[in-house]
Amino acid sequence: MASRRLLALVKKESLQILRDPSAMLIAFVLPVLLLFLFAYAVSLDIRQLHLGVVLQTDSAQARSLAAEFAGTPYFRVRPARDRREVEPLLVRGELKGYVLIPADFDRRLARGEPLVQVVTDGTQPNTASFVAGYARGVLSSWLAERGLSVPVMLVPRFWFNPEVETRRFLVPGAIAIIMTMIGTLLTALVVAREWERGTMEALLSTPARIPEILLGKLLPYFALGLVATLGSTLLAIHVFDVPLRGSWSTLLLVSACFLVPALGQGLVISALARNQFIAAQAALFSGFLPAFLLSGFLFEIDAMPAPIRWLTLIVPARYFIESLHSVFLVGDVWPLLLRDMLAMLAIGAVMFALARARTRKSLEP
Repeated sequence: MASRRLLALVKKESLQILRDPSAMLIAFVLPVLLLFLFAYAVSLDIRQLHLGVVLQTDSAQARSLAAEFAGTPYFRVRPARDRREVEPLLVRGELKGYVLIPADFDRRLARGEPLVQVVTDGTQPNTASFVAGYARGVLSSWLAERGLSVPVMLVPRFWFNPEVETRRFLVPGAIAIIMTMIGTLLTALVVAREWERGTMEALLSTPARIPEILLGKLLPYFALGLVATLGSTLLAIHVFDVPLRGSWSTLLLVSACFLVPALGQGLVISALARNQFIAAQAALFSGFLPAFLLSGFLFEIDAMPAPIRWLTLIVPARYFIESLHSVFLVGDVWPLLLRDMLAMLAIGAVMFALARARTRKSLEP
């Protein structure tokens, strides 16, 4: 790969971005609008929440209460004997919370003291509220069935988002939607515009090889995506009061991994569609809508039918949103981040292989 040709292609693409008002609007104005929009969005109710039930005693009353949690349609229970078994699962996002039934449960029941402890994952505020509310309802129902007049005093603990603010969950997810727009839509539209204007034919007539052309188009948008990520993150921290508990370097690394499949998808669309209308429709249906609907941004993946859950495995935004929630609200949880980054890079490798296979130095479609 000739470095001079590659640098010339990067310079050409960068100048084209700077001279294109629509690219500037998508990269810098659209993120601001979407962040303000999603910061005030509302989540939906969900069922079959993954809940840990830590049973520290084998008394009949405690086992009966644990069975009550397992029997409700709102929870999918993971039993445990010690809180140390479920806390790592809560950190990794595999559980939405856990209920601790203490060893002195019978004594607390006899004295009218608080009976259980509920700990929830506050990265998803509405889900955390549902977990606490459902747990309170299960306990109240269990006491009513036994005719007990013990006052229920549930003191929930919301991990990672103690204030239970919805925007702290939605704003990181909105960044993923913005990055999808910049990576997939913008790349597909700009290349399609080149086909319409005839500049792509001139580019294909140069000595530049296909990998150089693809990389020359990738690098400027890669840098543009990282700049947009930094700008969106600054807005999230200073305007919407979303904490960044992880490191900036981790955030940029995760964002870079996501840009690989996003930009690759845009190149695949540009290789198949040679006008802007078709490219926009393809980017909308294959990029934006899956990122919006199938990534866990608004709708809980665990509540989806099994075929749809399997389909979400090939949506890069699913892994990016999960990683952003971790970096913003939890910290640098590397077992989770590494898994998500590898998944995004694997999808990106497939996208670039498809783009390379479909892009030829020929004017024929």
